[in-house]
Amino acid sequence: MGFLDSLLGRSKPVKPDLDQLFGLPSAAITLQAAIGFTPTGAGSVCFASIEGGAFAQVQQEVGALLDADSERAGMPVEFSRDDYGYSWLLSRRDPDRLPALVSDLHAVNTVLQDTGFGPQLLCSLASFRDAELRPLALVYLYKRGTFYPFAPLPGQKRDNPLELQVKATIKDDLRIEHDLSRWFPLWGAPGL
Repeated sequence: MGFLDSLLGRSKPVKPDLDQLFGLPSAAITLQAAIGFTPTGAGSVCFASIEGGAFAQVQQEVGALLDADSERAGMPVEFSRDDYGYSWLLSRRDPDRLPALVSDLHAVNTVLQDTGFGPQLLCSLASFRDAELRPLALVYLYKRGTFYPFAPLPGQKRDNPLELQVKATIKDDLRIEHDLSRWFPLWGAPGL
């Protein structure tokens, strides 16, 4: 970044650091100890689809890679498309196997990035619930290299106090997105 950039308030975008995903298990321990949220075993990756054979081949390879894991115990990877045209890959693991789920999410992101489809990656999320069955997701924004909490309520509303509480709770475990306008709602995200 040059002098003019800093003078004019411009900054270079943060490069994605997929290894940030490996902070999720420690954040999960913090969440459980502090406010009672535990992993559900579901996680997903959202990406903008591209029509064409090369992208379809990468999708097939990712699905085959994750489905080949003998520890998945017959839980297949699911692909879907949302109402906005974005594609989702949903991976499920036993709730106590969050590190394995994180490895799945990391593998999907890495394969897409390494095959030139990194610009299509939007976010990854891991789902949690508390004793009252309130849903919560920790969302990793690929292009920002940061996380934010998303706590949906019925009727496409958000539990903003819970999201801010989670932010304060896990701020030492994960790189949190400070710009609240980038805490996008993920209505109907698979696994949430």
